[in-house]
Amino acid sequence: MNSSDLGKKILPKWSVLPILLAVAAVASAQHNKPSAPAPHASAPQHAAAPSRPAASASHAAPAQHAGGATNRGPGGANANNRGTAGSANRGTGGANANSRGTTGSANRGPGGANANNRGTTGTTNRGPGGANANNRGTTGTTNRGTGGAANNRGTAGSANRGTGGGANANTRGAAPGNKGGQTAGRNNAGSHTPPGRTVSLKGGGSASIRPNGQIRSVNRNGMQIQHGVHGGRTVVGTHNGARVVNTGRHGGYVQRAYVTRGGHSYYSRTYYDHGHYRSGVYRGYYYGGHNYYGYYPGYWYHPGFYAWGYQPWGAPVYWGVGAWGWGGAPWYGFYGGWFTPYPSYASPAFWLTDYLIAAQLQAAYAARQDAAADAAAGDGGGGDSGPAPAASNAPALTPEVKQAIADEVKAQLAAQQAQAGQNGGSGGQAAPANASNGEVPPALDPARRTFVVDSDLSVVANGQECGLTGGDVITRLTDTPDGDNMVTASVAASKKADCAAGQTVAVNVDDLQEMQNHFDEQLNSGLGELAKKQGTGGIPKAPDTGTSASDVPPPPADTSAEKTLQDQQQSADQTEQQVKQEAAGGGGQ
Repeated sequence: MNSSDLGKKILPKWSVLPILLAVAAVASAQHNKPSAPAPHASAPQHAAAPSRPAASASHAAPAQHAGGATNRGPGGANANNRGTAGSANRGTGGANANSRGTTGSANRGPGGANANNRGTTGTTNRGPGGANANNRGTTGTTNRGTGGAANNRGTAGSANRGTGGGANANTRGAAPGNKGGQTAGRNNAGSHTPPGRTVSLKGGGSASIRPNGQIRSVNRNGMQIQHGVHGGRTVVGTHNGARVVNTGRHGGYVQRAYVTRGGHSYYSRTYYDHGHYRSGVYRGYYYGGHNYYGYYPGYWYHPGFYAWGYQPWGAPVYWGVGAWGWGGAPWYGFYGGWFTPYPSYASPAFWLTDYLIAAQLQAAYAARQDAAADAAAGDGGGGDSGPAPAASNAPALTPEVKQAIADEVKAQLAAQQAQAGQNGGSGGQAAPANASNGEVPPALDPARRTFVVDSDLSVVANGQECGLTGGDVITRLTDTPDGDNMVTASVAASKKADCAAGQTVAVNVDDLQEMQNHFDEQLNSGLGELAKKQGTGGIPKAPDTGTSASDVPPPPADTSAEKTLQDQQQSADQTEQQVKQEAAGGGGQ
């Protein structure tokens, strides 16, 4: 074969090689070319999220490579960031978990933990160290600061927390996009404002009117009037330097400055109730720009009696309804299906727990009768002042909730034992030492979480108004009041017509402190009953039940209190007549 023939055969084979190389180069270039970001102009609308912490649903996020989300940050914990083209979560030490969706938002911040950020059109939350989560124009779940109610969890369980400990929850507004440091939210309780309208009054002041046209509250000339959703009226004001509080047409109290001891201010209260007087002492606290008043015992038991109160007995004590004397009592028939006393008592603390609950329910039943009488007299104002259905159909007070109350009883007995041991109670205070020394009122003591409602209270849950009545139980979730002096609480137990158990509500710290005051006072009364009954009816004999006078003994009752309360009631009646006339004129906003 000559060389020309060989060239003819080889040439076609070599000519294919450049073509193959060119095709491979083009394919490689196309393969390495990054995809263009998805358009951001029209992110899909989201449906309202359930009012609970939840894993993130689909979000709007810029598209990425097929491998999922790009997570960057030295030391950051990044888990399960997914999506068709997952979101870019960046932060020098942030924990970003479960940011998912087809077009999600970019969460950036040095040190910030951002999870489950949703918005109508994708919210960008930015801030040095700030924790911004679930800030929505129309819906939201729970963002937690130090003391917040719940964690926003993804697969990696990231908690959204602010550097300054701010509790952020359900921060709602027309425009999404919170930028900056920590965001002050309302702790999963939603708006504090109940439905209805506000009327600006002539001469100053304002009134809140319920959707049914009834007066909810009035604030005018230093007087605050509040109507509960179940009826009843509370009036708070001042008269000649005294704090005057009416809790209905049948009673209330007048509080005056009393003495100053050890740098603390003490106040005397004279209670008037259906013709009866009693007096007590309350210690003043100034905290966060507000004044609070905590119950102060007029006497102390010897330390050994308090210790006996929270220690177990050698054998259970069987005490039945007959021994309590509740059989046939109207209040017990009304609440009997909701409250069941222990069949036996392993220690005095459990006996005292039933004593406390029963006392609150007796007061609640009496308050219902008074509210019905007030409504008949034209003083209703509430949204539901008619007779309530029997509470026997409500979910029963659970053993877990009763145990929480018993734990509070034990803790209080231990605190009183310690205080009584200090010079016979001299200079002491029933609250733990940190509440006394740091001026934190007992209602905000971080060690105290469980509160038994002492009187009718209207609160807002999920933007709707509902009521709590005596004997209901709430658990405080946050320790720092917000700008409205509110803290967040969860309803642990409630009766049929009240706020449902499990709801999160905003509670004023003043109301919480009065719950604690009533708890402490009833505990002292219960100890007095135990001191009488010890050694009888199967109850073991107690150690020394003697008492020592407090360093601040209560003064005699102020017998002018009845007249002062009546004058305030008349002034409140006149104010409400004016409010009704102005509200009927169509004022409000």
